[in-house]
Amino acid sequence: MQTPQQNIDLRSDFPILQREVKGKPLVYLDNAATTQKPQVVIDRVSDFLANENANIHRGVHHLSMEATDAYDGARARVAGFLNAAHPEEIIFTRGTTESINLVTNSFALPRLESGDEILLTGMEHHANIIPWQLAAQQSGAQIKVTPFTEIGEIDIDAFENLLGERTKMVAFTHVSNVLGTINPAQQMIAMAKEKGLPVLLDGAQAVPHLPVDVCALNCDFYTFSSHKLFGPDGVGILYGRKDLLNDMPPYQGGGDMIERVSFENSTFRSPPERFEAGTPNISGAIGLGAAIEYLESLDRETVHTFEQELLTYATERLKEIPGLSITGTAPEKVAVISFTLKSAHPHDIATILDTAGIAIRAGHHCAQPLMQQLGVPATARASFAFYNTIDEVDKLTEALIEVNRIFGS
Repeated sequence: MQTPQQNIDLRSDFPILQREVKGKPLVYLDNAATTQKPQVVIDRVSDFLANENANIHRGVHHLSMEATDAYDGARARVAGFLNAAHPEEIIFTRGTTESINLVTNSFALPRLESGDEILLTGMEHHANIIPWQLAAQQSGAQIKVTPFTEIGEIDIDAFENLLGERTKMVAFTHVSNVLGTINPAQQMIAMAKEKGLPVLLDGAQAVPHLPVDVCALNCDFYTFSSHKLFGPDGVGILYGRKDLLNDMPPYQGGGDMIERVSFENSTFRSPPERFEAGTPNISGAIGLGAAIEYLESLDRETVHTFEQELLTYATERLKEIPGLSITGTAPEKVAVISFTLKSAHPHDIATILDTAGIAIRAGHHCAQPLMQQLGVPATARASFAFYNTIDEVDKLTEALIEVNRIFGS
């Protein structure tokens, strides 16, 4: 087994990684659920609240103008991060879930009719299933599902065949939160575009690991959450093509998204403000901007290479454990390993590992249809980031051997 040459020495940037859990050094392997925050993000949010805190837009006093500049600057940084053509194509939301709901309500519903089809995949997170189900129920449309193969790859032929005359919307995950599979997004989008179909890409699990260029992908919508990108929680991103956003009605009504209001009629601002009713999560957006700035200061190619080496090493170590089966073995995947043990339920595995200070996730991972196709109720999941280490993989392996011992494997 080839061991990675070295760990990337960035752990000191993340204060929480210095703590102990139950008397043991924290081994944090739940990054697909949420990532930890570097000190620069914590400091930027704290500095805003301590020195710049004010409501944005409309205010003519100094603090309001400072806050507005910082908020708008974060939008521009996100646009650059995704290579969006215009900052106005970036909408701040509460997270991936709200971003998808915005698209289903403001873009899809006005266009869907009875008998139309919405094409998803069997890999989707509930956040990219339920909003489409609600839209289908309201419009009379139907959900179609692309299956995935035994190793966890999209059945690309089935996907192409399901792009039928009645298909009106395509939505799928860029990276599976359970399998770690990197879907061939550019190929899938090109297939949809040949038929003139709009595409939404759920990028929540992709942006922490992969460079994302929405112009190169040619998607119509792209979504992700800040808290999975080393930024604050409660804030997310919807990228949408400017021409589509301009034609979409508001998702919510309230302050800051209006031009003129009367009891008889109201008119609305242009995107992105049209979709940001009320006071947004200002500090969260600014914190996300700081997280992206931190990521862009790293050598992303080196980070990606190390994560892939870590994935390979962890996969080989876990294969040594009797009774352990890895779910999702596609050749193109990010550093996520879902697995089951014959000796113990995933929740028992996670509980025992917690006593060793090791944090993993156990359950259906908000992907119950995927679990149904796998034929299991749940899996355990270890998900890695660039601040994880080879030593932590070894600790995970030793702890899983102990689980087998406790449950009498």
